[in-house]
Amino acid sequence: MQAVAQPPYDIIILGASGFTGKYVVREALKFLNNPCSPLKSLALAGRDPSKLTRTLQWAAHPSPPPPIPILTADTTDPPSLHRLCSQTKLILNCVGPFRLFGDPVVAACTQSGCDYLDICGEPDFMERMEAKYHEQAVETGSLVVSACGFDSVPAEMGFMFNSRQWLAPAVPNKVEAYLSLESDKRIVGNLGTYESAVLGVANVQKLLELRRSRPKRARPVVTTYSRRLIPGPPPPKGSVVESQKKIGLWAVKLPSADSIVVRRTLSILTENPHGLPGMIESPEQIEKREVFWSTVKPAHFGVKLGSKSLLGIFRFIMVGMFIGLFSGNAFGRWLLLKFPSVFSLGWFKKKGPSEEEVKSASFKMWFVGHGFSDNSLLSCGNLKPDMEIITRVMGPEIGYSTTPIILVQCALIMLSQRENLPKGGVFPAGIVFGSTNLQQRLQENGISFDVVSKSVLPA
Repeated sequence: MQAVAQPPYDIIILGASGFTGKYVVREALKFLNNPCSPLKSLALAGRDPSKLTRTLQWAAHPSPPPPIPILTADTTDPPSLHRLCSQTKLILNCVGPFRLFGDPVVAACTQSGCDYLDICGEPDFMERMEAKYHEQAVETGSLVVSACGFDSVPAEMGFMFNSRQWLAPAVPNKVEAYLSLESDKRIVGNLGTYESAVLGVANVQKLLELRRSRPKRARPVVTTYSRRLIPGPPPPKGSVVESQKKIGLWAVKLPSADSIVVRRTLSILTENPHGLPGMIESPEQIEKREVFWSTVKPAHFGVKLGSKSLLGIFRFIMVGMFIGLFSGNAFGRWLLLKFPSVFSLGWFKKKGPSEEEVKSASFKMWFVGHGFSDNSLLSCGNLKPDMEIITRVMGPEIGYSTTPIILVQCALIMLSQRENLPKGGVFPAGIVFGSTNLQQRLQENGISFDVVSKSVLPA
């Protein structure tokens, strides 16, 4: 039997010269031809070879750039994307906003059987890709995973980390995440995130129409460990602005992709209680996967944006109001995208943050879980949570440091553990990488997971 020819490159980074793409290149170079790394060959792809060459020089500095191939490809040129897919095992897509440029890349990958990861944080794009390409990806063996960056791996892995602290007979009812962005200088966000937010709000009606047109997903049941499945009460809505004294933050609800992606993972887990089977798993790997997912307990989940000052919260609200008011018509969107610094009150600017601003920034994501110390409390009719577990995920700047770290670590797992992952399909990162060693890898690369406290709530 003749061996199947392997593509020349392990990974191709598409959009490598973009704001985030160049930091992904720099992160990937750390693992290229490292004796302990599966990454042995890498290529960069984009529209402008000269920009890609400069990106490689920047990413390799102060060392001379390694001899990495530069490939020309454009999201408006499907044949060029198919050529990329024929030359690699895995494409890392950094070309956003994804609702404008992502579909042709996913199409090329699913048609050819090439694997795909991206850093998208756009729920409408992710759900549309699943609706259009999941069945084809299953057939061709293309594993398509979105949100492999700050959106939404810290939320997914952080939720699972908190959930797994609830040892039987304890059970969680809700977990709320509080995101705090910090900097010694000033916080400057990723412009792509801002553009995605503007376009996401502008097209929210289309997302709702897509959801109405699709079969309803299995809803995770927040239950006890008892044989009788007893749904926990939904979390109260609470006030718009809240004070979380235990973690020292004021907070306001954040309409991000994180809660949507976590719920999507929990929905898939409801349909597949032992997780998704891998292509060629050993009996030991099957047992490991099943044991891991048995320790992840569903809970109501939400995300809030936190600030140490009430003034910071009102600033968040103002930016949200600007996007909500102006994104509904073409002229308003033009204003928002033309003058991002003005309408984001300085948080986003067209030229992006300086390297110093990136280095000085960091994030903390607190997960405050409420639940029951003994699941029998639910069957006795006591519906008031009596236990709280607080955990925390911390790391460097979210867009240009944490996102490349996460994307590259997911890619290395795809290369080294592909037989343990699903053969193909369109999935969120949590259900694909949850039972792998992703958390350990992130901890080894500057993203920490900690248990802050476990306490009894007052009666």
